[in-house]
Amino acid sequence: MSTLVIVESPTKARTIRNYLPSDYRVEASMGHVRDLPKSASEIPPAVKGEKWAQLGVNPDADFEPLYVVPSDKKKVVKELKAALKEANELVLATDEDREGESISWHLLQVLKPKVPIKRMVFHEITEEAIQVALTNCRNINDQLVRAQETRRILDRLVGYTLSPLLWKKIAWGLSAGRVQSVAVKLLVKREQARRAFRKGSYWDLKATLLASESPFEAKLVALDGTRLATGSDFDENTGQVAAGRQVVLLHEAEANALRERLQAGGWTVSNLEERPATRKPSAPFTTSTLQQESNRKLRLSARDTMRIAQSLYEQGYITYMRTDSVHLSEQAIAAARSCVEQKYGHNYLSPKPRQYATKSKGAQEAHEAIRPAGSTFRTPQETGLSGRELALYDLIWKRTVATQMANARQTHVTATIDVDNATFRATGKRIDFPGFFRAYVEGSDDPDAALDDQEVILPPMAVADPVSCTELEAIGHETQPPARYTEATLVKTLESEGIGRPSTYATVIGTIIDRGYAQLANNSLIPTFTAFAVTSLLENHFPDLVDEGFTARMEQTLDEISTGSADWLPYLREFYSGNDGLEQQVQQRENQIDPQQARTVDLNGLEATVRIGRYGPYIEAENNGDSVRASIPNDMTPADLDADQVEMLLKQKTEGPDKVGLHPDTGEPIFVLVGAYGPYVQLGEATDDRPKPKRASLPKGMTPDDVTLEIAVGLLSLPRTLGYHPETNAPVKAGLGRFGPYVVHDQGKEGKDYRSLKKNDDVLTVDLARALELLAEPKGRRGRRKSATPLRELGQHPDDGELVAVYDGPYGHYVKHGKVNASLPEDTSVENVTLEQALGLLAAKAATTKTKRRSTKGSTSKSGTSKGGTAKKGTSAKGGRTKGRSSKTAASRKSNPSAKSSTARKDKES
Repeated sequence: MSTLVIVESPTKARTIRNYLPSDYRVEASMGHVRDLPKSASEIPPAVKGEKWAQLGVNPDADFEPLYVVPSDKKKVVKELKAALKEANELVLATDEDREGESISWHLLQVLKPKVPIKRMVFHEITEEAIQVALTNCRNINDQLVRAQETRRILDRLVGYTLSPLLWKKIAWGLSAGRVQSVAVKLLVKREQARRAFRKGSYWDLKATLLASESPFEAKLVALDGTRLATGSDFDENTGQVAAGRQVVLLHEAEANALRERLQAGGWTVSNLEERPATRKPSAPFTTSTLQQESNRKLRLSARDTMRIAQSLYEQGYITYMRTDSVHLSEQAIAAARSCVEQKYGHNYLSPKPRQYATKSKGAQEAHEAIRPAGSTFRTPQETGLSGRELALYDLIWKRTVATQMANARQTHVTATIDVDNATFRATGKRIDFPGFFRAYVEGSDDPDAALDDQEVILPPMAVADPVSCTELEAIGHETQPPARYTEATLVKTLESEGIGRPSTYATVIGTIIDRGYAQLANNSLIPTFTAFAVTSLLENHFPDLVDEGFTARMEQTLDEISTGSADWLPYLREFYSGNDGLEQQVQQRENQIDPQQARTVDLNGLEATVRIGRYGPYIEAENNGDSVRASIPNDMTPADLDADQVEMLLKQKTEGPDKVGLHPDTGEPIFVLVGAYGPYVQLGEATDDRPKPKRASLPKGMTPDDVTLEIAVGLLSLPRTLGYHPETNAPVKAGLGRFGPYVVHDQGKEGKDYRSLKKNDDVLTVDLARALELLAEPKGRRGRRKSATPLRELGQHPDDGELVAVYDGPYGHYVKHGKVNASLPEDTSVENVTLEQALGLLAAKAATTKTKRRSTKGSTSKSGTSKGGTAKKGTSAKGGRTKGRSSKTAASRKSNPSAKSSTARKDKES
């Protein structure tokens, strides 16, 4: 006989098995083994006729849930029951949170064990943690189970009650959700603000000044003692300076006149101010902050971040990744401080251990912050990880280690310079001691580069010193609309408002995109016209359900249920079955909702009607008494749809496409059209014999009005051959691709060498000479800053003969060879460092850089699934989806059944 241990996933099972005695058998439940029915086919015949069966919850029987074992879990349950027959003890080792507690409870209900039961909990999978957990088992926490079940029922009541209403009134396949719908509303409100935004313009002056033979820049800040207007002084709704602002607004003519007058004036330093400042390192990662920072730094979606973090946790590299806590254990603090001393030296260690307090609303679960696992932290290079797993572990390692580093000390320097009646200001920043910046700078990939960007040194000056003006430039500015949400900023807003749980944000955002409520473009979440229609219906008829405060209070009640301070049943009764409960609201208001009105999107300032149809959004307008409809292209956003675009779309529908002329070679007409993916030119008409005539998209920034016959012919000729490379005799071509215009050296089987065209290059006129010039530039080196002067040359590198030298940077001394920089240890002086020491430091740094570079060039890597899944491939290193993801995922599930469990543990927000 043996002890049976059940965890969620095979990966977790394999890791834990290494730390348990030989008579312990570890099996995976593949996530939840029971859930509410997802389709009619899963509803048991005995209750199929009940009116509540589709809901999966019986409101008339104290909201009793209808749990079923899904068909894809029956084999798992059968195998677990067989394993249990051979065991004399059952240990449930699922995660220590509400979801994990619920999985253990469901396992008991399904397996009905007759042997002793233990509940083993831990927050990291290391030998020490598992041994401690084995000796400190407990019973299942019924309050956590009840809180999870209440959340599941609540989400089902909202989703399954409101979603059918959206199908009837707007379009099939839409969904509503307790957190999802509030998140969509946030996106819509921001897009409405962008639509209402009115651009304002203002001018200022920038001076290039000279002091002590050193140039520096200063900006005009005041005239006659009155502050100059900046972007923050404008009213976004009018485009004018906000009422009550006492500022000077310069227009172009005034700015140029002022420039002429001041250029010859006497420039004098009127004030100097130095202000010391310190910066403390950020708290270690929580679920929310990890999602935010990995989105900013690594361009990973919240969903991908959680998958990868799940894999790192299950392999024993990091602690549990679903946590609101920023607390670090004494063990973690000791490990982090040891890393600081070994890697950066004693000077960079914080004077005393630093601990953080959790401040987020509704923080729950008694876990640590997310950190490297164990009593000693493996450096990223020691893990053997690669790709996105390495990148995310590196982020967690640096953030954790930085918490125990000394504060960064800076000095902010402000110089005020007067000339005539104008006041200019120059600002500088000196990094006196980089402290934790050496390891981690929030929002930046490379701490060294971040320090370079942050430090601005002003030349030595004194009050009353004259300075000379070498250049004075008038610069125009336009105010910018409110920025759209990124995944990072949306997660931050949801958490700060107390809406939902950070552990569910990845699922919520994924659902928003999958359901067509938002498109992800350039890392921004752009709401669709469908999102506008759904939000309008919910706001008008069910305002509480999309009210941020109401939703936050729901979350607080769920937290209170988990601690036993609130009763779940009265709450569900009031929410759903009360006099003003959700069930009554839907019954009363369903007949009041006009489908035609519900499908209509009201856009401020637009006279045309926008509606949601079976095949997407369209514009409807009257033309000579007839109703004309024109589809809205996929890339046209609600904030950008204006009267001119409406006119163009309707004109194309009624009059046909604009003809710019006849092709000089074929005599065929060339049309300008607007399709689902934006404007394009087309050679000839589509016919039965030629259903897909040659087409070419317009370059970014070009509008249909800009297209001439010459431009259209040129676009249709792309890619065009410019000539042949003098070294290979292979063709050199210019073309227009998904990332913009380019030139390419096409060597056939030898490969293709691409270079993007610069801003001033024209893909239609670029010649062979210019293409060869671009192709001669090394990739990744274009536009870099000029190298610094070395403090000391150490000699030639034995591999390539290039110089190895010591340089001075804002964070300390470093050695450099080619593209690789490596910091010198604190106890090594410039004079004493040897070539051999430098080569060792450079080799270590190059190994790290090489691994990171592989991860950002699109190499696929294993990424852990959410809650109980195993590693699988199919995502790119940049955080986007690979082209064939659906088919690859399906294939992986056929070959690896454990991949199915990736969705088993998600909170259902749809």
